[in-house]
Amino acid sequence: MSEKFKHNRRKFEYQGRTIYEWDQSIEEINIYIQPPPGLTSKMVACEITPTQLILGIKGNPPFINEPFFSTIKQKDSFWTFEDGIIHVTLQKMNKAETWMAALKGHLNQNESLLNEEDKKKIMLERFQEEHAGFDFSGAEFTGNNVPDPRKCIYKFLNIKYIKLKYKY
Repeated sequence: MSEKFKHNRRKFEYQGRTIYEWDQSIEEINIYIQPPPGLTSKMVACEITPTQLILGIKGNPPFINEPFFSTIKQKDSFWTFEDGIIHVTLQKMNKAETWMAALKGHLNQNESLLNEEDKKKIMLERFQEEHAGFDFSGAEFTGNNVPDPRKCIYKFLNIKYIKLKYKY
């Protein structure tokens, strides 16, 4: 994920406890899980299918066994255990699709506002990708309706949707 377009990390909580945090970019969903103390990577059981995440401790029922919000590219998705955090990296099947949640049914109450912010950042990533000679890191969208980042952006690249801040 580009540091220019750093995305908001969201929490999914259940009964006052953070189950995982997640964020998204134009191509990826990242899920971050704080495991119990003393857990090592060799104790983790993780299965990633195109539609489901199954994660837990080997020999026990899964901690997470839920479908994804949308489909992913299984062969390009993986998990790591670094600095005491389980990090699941998922490649979106549909580039620039904005997910409302990492896992179905795990919507938070303020998701719609965060989703609009994500759409803006993903759209700016798409602008940057398709127009590499320009710097969109300081760009802002005007108005409340952000175009769908999955669709062709050329028709949206005009002053009514985006306000560029140029530094001379």
